[in-house]
Amino acid sequence: MSVQTLAARASLRRFLKPFVGEAVSPPPIWLMRQAGRYLPEYRATRSQAGGFLDLCYSPKLACEVTLQPIRRYGFDAAILFSDILVVPDALGQQVSFVEGEGPRLDPITDAAGLTKLDPAKTAGKFAIVWETVQRLRQDLPSETALIGFCGAPWTVATYMVGGRGSVDQAATRSLAYQQPALFGELINILIDSSVTYLSGQVKSGADVLQIFDSWAGSLPDDEFQRWVVVPTQAIVAKLRQLHPDVPIIGFPRGADVASANFVEKTQVNGLSCNTSMPLAHMARLAAETNAVVQGNLDPLLLVAGGSALEARVAETLSVMRGKRFIFNLGHGIVPQTPPEHVARLVELVRQAA
Repeated sequence: MSVQTLAARASLRRFLKPFVGEAVSPPPIWLMRQAGRYLPEYRATRSQAGGFLDLCYSPKLACEVTLQPIRRYGFDAAILFSDILVVPDALGQQVSFVEGEGPRLDPITDAAGLTKLDPAKTAGKFAIVWETVQRLRQDLPSETALIGFCGAPWTVATYMVGGRGSVDQAATRSLAYQQPALFGELINILIDSSVTYLSGQVKSGADVLQIFDSWAGSLPDDEFQRWVVVPTQAIVAKLRQLHPDVPIIGFPRGADVASANFVEKTQVNGLSCNTSMPLAHMARLAAETNAVVQGNLDPLLLVAGGSALEARVAETLSVMRGKRFIFNLGHGIVPQTPPEHVARLVELVRQAA
């Protein structure tokens, strides 16, 4: 994508305007997990698919659930419906989802487990996701941007090593301390596979990429640098060689005080800010770094709604006015969110011009 092409797309898709240097009022809006269980139409479509991974690997159904919140709310961007664990699944690790419990993987704890991964075989499953992206670009309104994504190597590795989600990522942190060379091999596999995956999404029609590092905040500063910053830096650099002008958003959830360093070292174009990020600090990041910022509304405030939601939205819009800012949550929409509260949020943001 050339600079001219990005500028031309930004003239059509207001979501892209902050990435070409414009502070937009009202700001563009999209929400993490905007396609999901809080929507009755999502639940109906999910029931047709069978298992969760079946939904991710059905281009027709994955396209449908991606489009559902766009039809309802007219968000400025759609994000590909998929999952960060598509990458380990495509690499050959056993991945399944247990209803009500989440993902289960065959844990990688030694060199023998690592040898079972085969980057040469990822294209088969990646191609299914790339087809979804192609369908989306054809079916989305021309003014709606399309976000592709992957999980960051550290966060994906926590599932691959731990075999499931955890509150402290202890198994993976321990492996990184005790066998750093082995863990580094896993991270390198994930870097290269993620670049392949994301590049294919761009070629299929994604306008923007986001790298989700949901468990970045569990690491001390030196390990954060080693396993969050450096791998993300490598992915961004490799993607820039292939697609120089595709904006890349980083989401090092929980990084907070390390966020400015993360932006500087990785050279991401955007920074997604979690709920614990102080609003004033988010404003400073917008003013002092070259990154577009997005976030940090509490997903549970969206559940509560009412005057508390309205006050916080007004405060956020006031503090971030004049800055390159995208309205979003600090994490994903939770299943108990009333759809009418999402509609009200969009209304509040849009009327703020």
